Amino acid sequence: MNDQSHAQLHALVIGGGASGVLAAFHLLRASPRSRVTLVERSDRLGAGIAYGSPDPDHLLNTRVVNMSALPNDPDHFLHWLQADGQDKTPGCFVSRQTYGRYLESLLDPWRGSSRLVILQGEAIRLVESRPRRVTLHLEDGRRVSADHALLATGHARPRPTTHLEDAWETPGQLPRAGRVAILGTGLSMVDQVISLLKSGHQGEILAMSRRGLLPQVHHAGQPRAIQLAAVPLGAQASEILRWLRLEARAAEAAGGTWRDAVDGLRPYIRALWSSLPVATRSRFLRHGAAWWEVHRHRLPPESAALLQEAQARGQLILQRGAFLDATREGDGVTLRYRPRGTKVVAGLQVAAVIDCRGIRRDPEAHATPLVQNLLADGLARIDPLRIGLETDRQAALVDARGLASPIIHAVGPTARAALWEITAVPDIRSQCAELAARLTQPHPAF
Repeated sequence: MNDQSHAQLHALVIGGGASGVLAAFHLLRASPRSRVTLVERSDRLGAGIAYGSPDPDHLLNTRVVNMSALPNDPDHFLHWLQADGQDKTPGCFVSRQTYGRYLESLLDPWRGSSRLVILQGEAIRLVESRPRRVTLHLEDGRRVSADHALLATGHARPRPTTHLEDAWETPGQLPRAGRVAILGTGLSMVDQVISLLKSGHQGEILAMSRRGLLPQVHHAGQPRAIQLAAVPLGAQASEILRWLRLEARAAEAAGGTWRDAVDGLRPYIRALWSSLPVATRSRFLRHGAAWWEVHRHRLPPESAALLQEAQARGQLILQRGAFLDATREGDGVTLRYRPRGTKVVAGLQVAAVIDCRGIRRDPEAHATPLVQNLLADGLARIDPLRIGLETDRQAALVDARGLASPIIHAVGPTARAALWEITAVPDIRSQCAELAARLTQPHPAF
């Protein structure tokens, strides 16, 4: 047995958004002998769809104190803001644009060194070139081999259509008084409404979703002290809901709000999700996910105030209904939908339809070339609920035979099928830190 504790680890990180930058950052911090090649198709790191917005009024929906890149240093982001000349407090909300700059700065200590190589290009195929070795093929013909590959490819984005505007792109020129329809009533809708209002848009804004639920608003509070032993792991969805309601009432009786119960459950979401059988997960996705998300992913008070003002003057209207289709008619779009509780098909003429239906898209129908080839080559498979690539609880990619790869892992939203709550920075940073520690720890070779 030879001690390999001094062997160098070379990891490929595919995707340079929040998940990719956090993965690279923690790998480089975990060991002085780790080396990272980070591959990103755009010319900017740390942005992705979450933090690439150029609008300074698009705010994080999480306070500064909870957005540090380091799980054990909650003031890391605050100190960066202060060094950047921004007079911020731990409890405030800053722009997504600012947070993207913070993420990009995380890699500054290693830029120009041999330990970090940043490649701009489109990743199209990943192959296991030999035992415990992986090779990435880029669209321009370049190839990179490494010991491990971390998939940080983010959310499956819908393919563009000629009838729907992308939620993460700036819509084209719209008539100032034209009616705009937005599909979805979550956080992406909020950003789009704020941008429209800021631009001076005066027309009606119709936000449509099946339930018409808006994200709840942040208030000051303290996460409730919940122990893992008290969480009803593996229970039916109805039993879990009853338990959480009791916790919310207890939080309110203690002078807090339901938010304290939701935030107290947060550290155990992954354990709870993994304890549930597929049938219970499926039931939750159909009936409970929308309710959970509006309570879990909340709005900054500043953003909520803008929406409330627009609703009060009748400019922003919530419509409960199911979107059916949209067709372009001249300079506008005809939208067809079914109002909730009816079988009637209604039509609506609008200047534009913006697709803000969220991040839970079919991972195969909207797959990138890289994911398409992983599936075609048998190195990956879609999870039974079709919300992402299948991984084990340690984020190892599961292949077509059901075997977990020892050298290909998924981080961030790419791993959501197994972990569910892995779309917010506090969850992603912990996953990346844990995975980096595991991959860089000394191991024996025979």
